[in-house]
Amino acid sequence: MAARTVSRRQAPDMLERFFKLRENATTVSTEIIGGVTTFFVMAYIIALNPIILNYVGIPDLQSKNLGPGFAQTVAMTALCAGVLTIAMGLYANRPFAMAAGLGLNAVVAFQLVLGKPALPWQAAMGIIVLEGVAITILVLTGLREAILNAIPLVLKQAIGVGIGLFILLIGLVNSGIVIHPASGAPIVTLSALNTGPILTFMVGLVITLTLFARGVRAALLLGIIGTTIVAGVLHAIFATYVPSTAPGTAQLPASWFQAPDFSNALSGLNFNAFSILGPLAAILAVFTIMLSDFFDTMGTVVGISGQAGWLDSKGRLPGIRNILLIDSIGAAFGGLMGASSNTTYIESAAGVSAGARTGLASVTTGVLFLLAMFLAPVVAVIPPEATAPALVIVGFLMAGIASKIDFTDIELGLPALLTIVVMPFTYSITNGVGAGFVTFAFL
Repeated sequence: MAARTVSRRQAPDMLERFFKLRENATTVSTEIIGGVTTFFVMAYIIALNPIILNYVGIPDLQSKNLGPGFAQTVAMTALCAGVLTIAMGLYANRPFAMAAGLGLNAVVAFQLVLGKPALPWQAAMGIIVLEGVAITILVLTGLREAILNAIPLVLKQAIGVGIGLFILLIGLVNSGIVIHPASGAPIVTLSALNTGPILTFMVGLVITLTLFARGVRAALLLGIIGTTIVAGVLHAIFATYVPSTAPGTAQLPASWFQAPDFSNALSGLNFNAFSILGPLAAILAVFTIMLSDFFDTMGTVVGISGQAGWLDSKGRLPGIRNILLIDSIGAAFGGLMGASSNTTYIESAAGVSAGARTGLASVTTGVLFLLAMFLAPVVAVIPPEATAPALVIVGFLMAGIASKIDFTDIELGLPALLTIVVMPFTYSITNGVGAGFVTFAFL
């Protein structure tokens, strides 16, 4: 009995020492809540990445079996996210989660595999592996860190605000309130407000805001769970209830378990792109993807770090090299396993808003991703409108950094403003960072 009591006391002490919980003014329970919150907000990638890489919903392409296979991609998406997020937590001790990068997976599917000349998906993943190796070399030589540290503080603050608005927009899109119309129409437009998903979102927003205003630590997580229950009830009552966007079913799965298919492991060890595209074109493809990956991660890390208050007086993040190293390795590892480049996720901001401050939150998120390999049908229950309230609140919190920017000085204010607005308007962190950099250099 005494031995058991000692072991129970030792476990929290070990976590405290390893993750420096007191030093970061946090607790085990807070970190676990933050990690679970991050997982719930970004679990959609387990279904969405296979949808993109296998052209689901595009019959002409899906029937040609050009992608790595749906079941295989589900398993590898969850595996890579789990392993890399745990690595981030253990090595960098920051609550950043990683998974297959949206945008980068679309490049693989629609520019490399469907390009002219077209690449087999294995060769496209080989390009991703090389991109990851190249960006890892930049980290090891200190160049990536030097570039990040050279960014003016005002642009780092603007990046945080821009990411906040981007997250808020994603939340509104997931809720169904804002939609992407057909080509030729405005960039985004307002949806009809009398649909089930929007009603679910509104109820979920009220639930989450109420919990948040009352200081409930798990407000975002409980809001997601509560909104999922609301969606499930509405789906059961009204046969016409359809979630706002894929994936997310809002109904109990026929089967709770799914055996993972690991047959695509090491499929990215294919460098036939050099013979198919030619050496110059292949190198250009590697460089182009590397730039996108470089600036996406930079924007995410800087933005969330600013929100959490981790940046020093010069806008630098202590220990940034460890974060960048795991992120860079993630690109290569994702390509190697056939899941596309893995990168640091902006949805990590949800966990930070829930109180996460250390790598224990990342370890929690990573373990849940590994479990999701076997419980993918359960994860697919969460509809996008259930996570939308959390994203809207996180976006609001991050946008508050704008009060620190001096917009009366055009040399600082204009680059900051362009950074802020271009991100959500173009649906790209990279575009926003680029707009700010170019304008700042010009002025």
